[in-house]
Amino acid sequence: MKRHFLRVEIDDQGHLILPPDLMKRFALIPGANIRIEERANSIRIDRSSTSLARMYVEPTNSCNLDCRTCMRNVWDEPLGKMSENTFSRIIESVKELLPTPLVFFGGVGEPLAHPDILDMVSAAKRTGAKVELITNGILLDETVSRRLIDIGMDRLWVSIDGATPESYEDIRLGDALPQVIANLTRLRALRHLTKFHSPKIGIAFVAMKRNIADLPEVVKLGKRLGADQFSISNVLPYTPELQDQALYSPSMFMGDAQPSKWTPMIALPRINSNELTKDWVSKILKGQNPFSVVRQEMASGANTCPFIEKGSTSIRWDGAVSPCLPLLHTHVSYLDDRLRKSNAYAVGNINERSLADLWNTPSYVSLRERLQIFEFSPCTFCNSCEMANDNIEDCFGNDQPTCGGCLWAQGFIQCP
Repeated sequence: MKRHFLRVEIDDQGHLILPPDLMKRFALIPGANIRIEERANSIRIDRSSTSLARMYVEPTNSCNLDCRTCMRNVWDEPLGKMSENTFSRIIESVKELLPTPLVFFGGVGEPLAHPDILDMVSAAKRTGAKVELITNGILLDETVSRRLIDIGMDRLWVSIDGATPESYEDIRLGDALPQVIANLTRLRALRHLTKFHSPKIGIAFVAMKRNIADLPEVVKLGKRLGADQFSISNVLPYTPELQDQALYSPSMFMGDAQPSKWTPMIALPRINSNELTKDWVSKILKGQNPFSVVRQEMASGANTCPFIEKGSTSIRWDGAVSPCLPLLHTHVSYLDDRLRKSNAYAVGNINERSLADLWNTPSYVSLRERLQIFEFSPCTFCNSCEMANDNIEDCFGNDQPTCGGCLWAQGFIQCP
């Protein structure tokens, strides 16, 4: 990915003068609370927690597949689809917000399964927002592809968890990989007929023991299909079967391997990745040392909420507004050998209050500030008391939602 550099001035009072459009996009406004991280040779300025930059919209929690990795296997929630009135409230909110946030259609279900999804994407795009959508690609027929291109949707994410029909079917429980490849091949050909070559294509891959050997071939396949971004996540172990499939071990976030202020920094040069180097690099990573590659520090990913970093909020199909995707639905998953219940949490409902109003609710503002400094008990490290069994209360005195046991916040699970 191309890096962008700006030359900025420091005035005679010592103030850093940033370009107005940059300050607007990252909500660096007078009175805003921002976090600055000092590094060895640089500083990092985080997005202000006052800025709503992205909204995840779940059009439906229904799906045309029954994947073994899905949250829907371990919940007891009704299926539904977003109503016209609820989506109209979302569009009204998008128009009110400055700068205009990115609208990402995705959640637990398959967005293209909503009968009005193309009209929803079109309405979101007319607000001036950037629009993205994630799909399993099965419903991406020629009519849908042409419409998404005509609308000018910015990016389409496609979930592909296997490079062969057999490995794909093993996880997705459906033999649709040839159809998905044909659909994306057609989309790529159709978009090349347009001026802007959009939507851009991203590939999402959920890695586990049974499919990790396919990852290099999935990357090759994605490149052939025109993908320019890949989002790779570990599997979230909703079931004992998935717990055995995880590619990370408890030692990565528990016990003596947990990073501390005494853990030394290791600076790596550029090197070839081959049979000779892979073992010692693997041992360095396993030791949880902070490290840099060619003078660029790699973030550990621990105790950092990715949804806060993106300045995002999430809206369930029925209008409930949650701080993140994992809190849209009540579900269970395994934290090491402990079954942990994540209870759904909403700050309100967009059918009752505007998104701007909900975003600025004092309790929601306070939660975002706590998430930025991550003042939660270290449940992924400790995991030794009953408080780790759910996200209702922790030993630091926080009440719902408590995020110390969240694997997204520890860098194990990620979403586009």
